[in-house]
Amino acid sequence: MRILGVSAYYHDSAAALLIDGEVVAAAQEERFTRKKHDARFPVQALGYCLESQGLTLADIAAVVYYEKPLLTFERLLETYLGAAPRGGRSFVAAMQVWLKEKLFLKSEINKHLKALAPQGASLPKLLFSEHHLSHAGAAFYPSPFEKAAVLCMDGVGEWATTSAWMGDGHQLEPLWEINFPHSLGLLYSAFTYYCGFKVNSGEYKLMGLAPYGEPVYADLIKDNLVDIKSDGTFRLDLSYFKFHRGFRMTSRKFSKLFGRPPRKGETDLSQFHMDLAASIQAVTEEIVLKLGRSLQTETGAKQLCLAGGVALNCVANGKLLRDGPFAEIWIQPASGDAGSALGAALVAWHQHFGQPRIPLADDAMKGTYLGPRFANPEICSYLKAIHAPFHALEDEALFERLAELLDQGKVIGWFNGAMEFGPRALGARSILGDPRNQKMQSVMNLKIKYRESFRPFAPSVLEEEVANQFELTAKSPYMLLVAPVKQ
Repeated sequence: MRILGVSAYYHDSAAALLIDGEVVAAAQEERFTRKKHDARFPVQALGYCLESQGLTLADIAAVVYYEKPLLTFERLLETYLGAAPRGGRSFVAAMQVWLKEKLFLKSEINKHLKALAPQGASLPKLLFSEHHLSHAGAAFYPSPFEKAAVLCMDGVGEWATTSAWMGDGHQLEPLWEINFPHSLGLLYSAFTYYCGFKVNSGEYKLMGLAPYGEPVYADLIKDNLVDIKSDGTFRLDLSYFKFHRGFRMTSRKFSKLFGRPPRKGETDLSQFHMDLAASIQAVTEEIVLKLGRSLQTETGAKQLCLAGGVALNCVANGKLLRDGPFAEIWIQPASGDAGSALGAALVAWHQHFGQPRIPLADDAMKGTYLGPRFANPEICSYLKAIHAPFHALEDEALFERLAELLDQGKVIGWFNGAMEFGPRALGARSILGDPRNQKMQSVMNLKIKYRESFRPFAPSVLEEEVANQFELTAKSPYMLLVAPVKQ
């Protein structure tokens, strides 16, 4: 049986393909359109998934959308009615989008599928998962665990912003959830906005900025913005925020609390912003750690699976692994909404169609190398077509030459094998530099990536060397755990 999963229309649209429960292909639309966080229906990603296996849409049993749009519409209506008369302009703007396409998403999806299907072919069955169920499916089903607790944390799905589950075999049992507008993801995004970065894409910048500051505002945040209970559950004071009723993330009261207006993008970052980043990072880590501890107490599970946008906060993940109660943690490498396309397909396979699950020793993600690949003849043909100068070397000579260049302080663009699924560059589409070179970080950031000088890069080491280099004994194949470097 062949199942396609789809996420679209919010951010990071993607498609994933299962064949008899095996993950065989997955890709984000942005990788084809070159539009970062592309939210449009993933026409090219779907096309790749089918073509990679020599299939057409006529060969597909079901297409699964990653959430239930009507529940999201219900949440928007209730939220705006609760905030009225404030938020009127935002409400009108949102309703225009919903009435144009999102409210009739079933027809919209079928229209795109019809365009992809062979002439005269009937369309596959269209199923709908739920947002956090798709996250939970993406977290648990590909994991190496037979049984595990599952924690999903993001901005918001239909209603849920944080949810807990228990995975056992092919079953996923919901335990509890925290609902909108009380959201750890949106709290972090509010500080992302306030520090001048773009919401839904700049959160990792805030995490990268945090080590340069001190958490001097952590108590101020906990005393005013968020009430954290001993079990990690929390409530926001909504008077400081506008994400639930307007176009901005924070209110004037938020700016007054910290003594200045939101930073305008591209202006200088000060120690204030670094300290603010360190403070919200510390508060986030505290909440994640408390939630993890209470979930372990509740379930008795030794293993934990994570997904949702907050699970891309690899610093918080590292702290949960070091200081938390779980023996092992597995994190979905495409933890955001892109990975929910895969989660939705897996939920359909195991729950709708009732198929059993056999966990694999590592995991079922195949290193998350699930995207397009190109053979050497294709690459050479393309380079000739665009009249690009190039040299072709056998592997042994190639690696020798690469080592020499890296040792000289040069930077290498590396393109090899299948493209990664998810936001991390994991050696298939990567920029390589020598980590011993103290100038390398700033050279890469300023001269090659044209981004802020504080942004970090991930060191890559052999698995057997991890414990020798870092305060870490677990595997970290997906760049989702931060650990201290050994002295």
